[in-house]
Amino acid sequence: MIIIKIGGGKSINIKGIIKDIADIEESYVIVHGANALRDELAEKLDKPKKVITSISGYSSVFSDEEALDIMMMAYSGLKNKRIVELCQQHGINAVGLSGVDGKAVLGKRNQRIRVKEGEKLRIIRDFSGKPKSINVELLNLLLSNGYVPVLTVPILDENNIAINSENDDIVRLLSKKMGAKTIIQLIEAKGFLENSNEPDSVIKKLDSKELEKKENQVEGRMKRKVLALRKLFENGAAKVIISDGRAENPIKDALAGKGTVIS
Repeated sequence: MIIIKIGGGKSINIKGIIKDIADIEESYVIVHGANALRDELAEKLDKPKKVITSISGYSSVFSDEEALDIMMMAYSGLKNKRIVELCQQHGINAVGLSGVDGKAVLGKRNQRIRVKEGEKLRIIRDFSGKPKSINVELLNLLLSNGYVPVLTVPILDENNIAINSENDDIVRLLSKKMGAKTIIQLIEAKGFLENSNEPDSVIKKLDSKELEKKENQVEGRMKRKVLALRKLFENGAAKVIISDGRAENPIKDALAGKGTVIS
């Protein structure tokens, strides 16, 4: 099985991705983001996103009820249905799901997040959390009957309340529970970069044992993403391909080894 994670950046070539996916013969699940669309909607609604950074250095988007509503509009609403629409146009019988639908993804809400604002330490609580279980029965039911799950946030917490979560963490859990050995991550870069300021500084191959070192070298959102990569391998992934989602043929390029191959 393959998990295809489509980033939510504005320049991601969704049409090219879905066109390529139509030629994949192996079973697969699509997980997608929509951060650019969420940010655009938030600005239009005069509710710009707020990014918080924990004292351990990991950044995330603060999710109060208004932010969660906007996220639902972007992720499980407009973006999800447009991807499903494209899939249908290319002969892929896709079913759009958030983690809320059929309890596809259950999680545990964060009890508190310790953040530093200037010299002050604050404890905050929002509608966010970590995924803890996947409804494997539901996903296998769809796959075995010829449907392709297209999955995104939000997920449900332990009280059946919708919460935000990191798609990277969902992919990690999905990989473990579904036995996926290959994960393709399509991003707004040519691959994993040695230097974020140099777009051509792509690391072609990376040993998974080097990820902990890389995690200590980066900050903010990237720090969280490298942690998620490291956990993928701890949970049994054999290969992760990080490739350019802006290319004309993103999936074909990824499967041909373009970008960064981590194994």
